[in-house]
Amino acid sequence: MKKFEGLIAAPFTPMDEKGEVIYEFIERYYNFLDKNKIVGAFINGSTGEGVSLSVKEKMKVVENWTDQSRGKGKVKVINLVGGTSYKECIDIAQHSRDCGIDAIAIVAPYYFKPANAIQLAEYVAIIAESVPNLPVYFYHIPVLSGCYVPMFDFLQQAATFIPNLAGIKFTHEDFMDFLSCTHFMDGKFDMMWGRDENILPALILGTRSAVGSTFNYAAPLYYRLIESYDKGDFPEARKLQQMSIDMIRLLGKYGGIATGKAYMKYIGFDTGQFRLPVKNMSSESYRKFVSDVETLQMQDFFSVV
Repeated sequence: MKKFEGLIAAPFTPMDEKGEVIYEFIERYYNFLDKNKIVGAFINGSTGEGVSLSVKEKMKVVENWTDQSRGKGKVKVINLVGGTSYKECIDIAQHSRDCGIDAIAIVAPYYFKPANAIQLAEYVAIIAESVPNLPVYFYHIPVLSGCYVPMFDFLQQAATFIPNLAGIKFTHEDFMDFLSCTHFMDGKFDMMWGRDENILPALILGTRSAVGSTFNYAAPLYYRLIESYDKGDFPEARKLQQMSIDMIRLLGKYGGIATGKAYMKYIGFDTGQFRLPVKNMSSESYRKFVSDVETLQMQDFFSVV
């Protein structure tokens, strides 16, 4: 199982004004990511509104993304199959395999939550064993899943009986836990960072791949940051990380996750709006948002459409 290196975008699911998925837009989206040197697409996750999609919709999203990756092969596709029912997850995982997905990801069940590392590992294992030839990632996002099991504890259990466990998408601020996971079993597992606003300290701890929503519309910023870090130009890397933070602060100012689609609209790649219960930006708020974005003075760092 080869590790990822580079930026993996978490694509927004394109929707029309009625909240219906625009599947035919996905071909254009794939080409857009490829043009901006994105190495992977993490579909049906938080940014992709996977929890707001039906099983049929998620499967059709997979079909459209894998149609593109099979034909072009540049942007690898990871599908988040996780949910509250492992039976449903197995169905989606096997469908993903049949479509030619590159890997799947599993999130902790977020209603009946695993109480400890062994329970979490057992849950992941029952899904992973249904697709034994696929790389499987665990998606650690406790702020949304409510599962705060340390990932080092999880790996100690899971490594013993999940042979196709490839790594973890780590969306948490526990750098101690993250570093311990990167060192576990001599660095066997692919530790993909999941917090765009502090990718720089994750680079210092050894990550070479990251999954994020802001990579959709600001990929050049992060590649410039990584380049500065690799060259040892830490003042420039810190400056670019601060630019990322300033950009991300506008998400909070304008209501959260839906602001990401406003950024996409701003760069000229409109993916529509979010489904309820996520609140979308009003026209008046969007005008104010555009004014705030322009004060960031980061035109050279937005993705190219």
